[in-house]
Amino acid sequence: MKVALCLQHVPFEGPGVFRRALETRGYAVRSFLVPADGLPLDPGNFLLIMGGPMSVNDADSWIEAELHFVKTVLACGIPVLGICFGAQLLAKALGALVAPGPKFEIGMVPVSLTEIGRTDPVFSAMPRTFPVFQWHGEGMTLPPGGTHLATSADFPVQAFRMKDRIYGLLFHLELEEAGVRVLCRECPQDVQRGGMSPEIIQAQSLPHLPMLHELADRLIGHVIGYQ
Repeated sequence: MKVALCLQHVPFEGPGVFRRALETRGYAVRSFLVPADGLPLDPGNFLLIMGGPMSVNDADSWIEAELHFVKTVLACGIPVLGICFGAQLLAKALGALVAPGPKFEIGMVPVSLTEIGRTDPVFSAMPRTFPVFQWHGEGMTLPPGGTHLATSADFPVQAFRMKDRIYGLLFHLELEEAGVRVLCRECPQDVQRGGMSPEIIQAQSLPHLPMLHELADRLIGHVIGYQ
């Protein structure tokens, strides 16, 4: 059985619906809480890098170790998907810069596809502009050689692709209703920074989750479809 490694950075930001998308395609999902568990010895067949409230520019030794691990996985040609902090870590491993943005982007925020994003194998199924779930204060530049897929008013690089099987998304597709509630509970300072309430975040996001989950499934299907 093929193995999908999931690198978590806090207990409450797991693979969400990505787990089901992988398991239905015959993958075993193995999660590592990197700050506590360290990194796996084997890179597996697919790498999923999840979010977290920290910055990839923090001086923690585990962040540097994870950056090195991601670079090793990339050199092996293994498919990689990074989400939020995971996208920033992936982007930095590929040579991009990560820095604070103009605001804390939280809740449902529209992103717009670039011209090339409209031809992407995954995102071509989406409208030119569509809402996604955001939860971040930092953004990233486009990695050298990367393909710019989506943008927003405050964060120019919302999604990128490197070659065919490496994607970084600043936004979340994987969260289920319970995951949104847990984020609001575990990160009250972020809710305050975003100028919203947990009730508004949950009420606005719930109607859009099925669409995001469909996109998550399509993304997983594409990224691992080459193996």
